[in-house]
Amino acid sequence: MRLHYDKDADALYWRLDDSKIIESEEVQPGMVLDFNDHGQVVGVEVLRVKSRVPHANPRQLHFEVA
Repeated sequence: MRLHYDKDADALYWRLDDSKIIESEEVQPGMVLDFNDHGQVVGVEVLRVKSRVPHANPRQLHFEVA
């Protein structure tokens, strides 16, 4: 998995695996899912991150593993 934040575009992209993206769908305004040829979600893009979470710092990400 990879997580990338583009500060110029104010977009966060979470890539779940390296399979080829066949289709993308905007499921809500500013929320895009990428699908592989099996219909599985392989990427999630969040646009306008700063307006969605104004106090968040995209340079600091906290992960919780259970």
